[in-house]
Amino acid sequence: MAARVNGIHHVTSGVAGAQEDIDFFTQAVGQRMIKQTVLFDGEKPIYHLYYANRNAEVGSVMTCFPMKQAGLVGRKGSGQIRTTCYSVPVGSLAFWEGHLDHHGVQRGAVAQRFGQNTLAFTHPAGLEFELIEDGDDKTEGWTTDEISADVAVRGFHSIVMSVRDTEEQERFFIEGLGFTKAGTEGAYTRFHINEGGAQKTVDLLHEPDRKQGTWAFAQGIVHHVAFAVPTEKEQTVVKAHLEGLGYTDVSEIKDRNYFHSIYCRSPGGILCEVATCDIGFAIDEPKDHLGEKLLLPPWFEPRRAEIVAPLEPIKVPSYAAAG
Repeated sequence: MAARVNGIHHVTSGVAGAQEDIDFFTQAVGQRMIKQTVLFDGEKPIYHLYYANRNAEVGSVMTCFPMKQAGLVGRKGSGQIRTTCYSVPVGSLAFWEGHLDHHGVQRGAVAQRFGQNTLAFTHPAGLEFELIEDGDDKTEGWTTDEISADVAVRGFHSIVMSVRDTEEQERFFIEGLGFTKAGTEGAYTRFHINEGGAQKTVDLLHEPDRKQGTWAFAQGIVHHVAFAVPTEKEQTVVKAHLEGLGYTDVSEIKDRNYFHSIYCRSPGGILCEVATCDIGFAIDEPKDHLGEKLLLPPWFEPRRAEIVAPLEPIKVPSYAAAG
């Protein structure tokens, strides 16, 4: 039976400063800036910054809320996404060790999980990332003067969720979303979406003694992961199925301008979104000029001056915004 979602759509995290975040993703990770907008929820004006691969594809999109000005700091713990993992070509980790060192990024040593080479590194706000070598991922990466196509980040490989107990989270994956349990290695259990591989893998990390972490928007934590479906038709089917299993806190459909979303707090505590792929990021600016200026949804436009005034001034490198 096919999974009810097609793969990872995007990952959303809280960071500290906006410019610090832009520099990290566009220079250290080598991602393209594809959108400058604001948080659609709540009362405080907060940036919502989007980064992705060359073609701004679903499965590569990292979105960040710079929370420093709001003064909201998160606590890492269980019930969160612990690690966001990017896919890179086989044999490229030696390059990445040197590149991350050059940019002063804290990193670990090359290790292995489920037979793949991995390299852990840390965002300035404390978010945990990994690069995972995957020879089957043919997605096209973004390149810079420092990062060539043969080593560039392709998109997401997987995410690692920290849970105190695995049983009900496994049920949510398998019965709720149709994932397949692919294997176990130590405290990690791997799940595949359909055939698995890059953008279609989730690892559960069993950490029974880890204290519950923050769920709210805050710097230093991942807020949620979104899984992809083609349209609202499939999204509505997922919503009804989850509610039929007893997950009755599935949200109504929310208009996020570039996709439509529903949200559900999974049993292990991790917030999971199901987002559509039928709108895209070129709805309000040309595909070749994504991320060049601050855009607001139509319902915020009349309040532009009020929203923009308190935001941190930012500068996006020209190579990171031009298509």
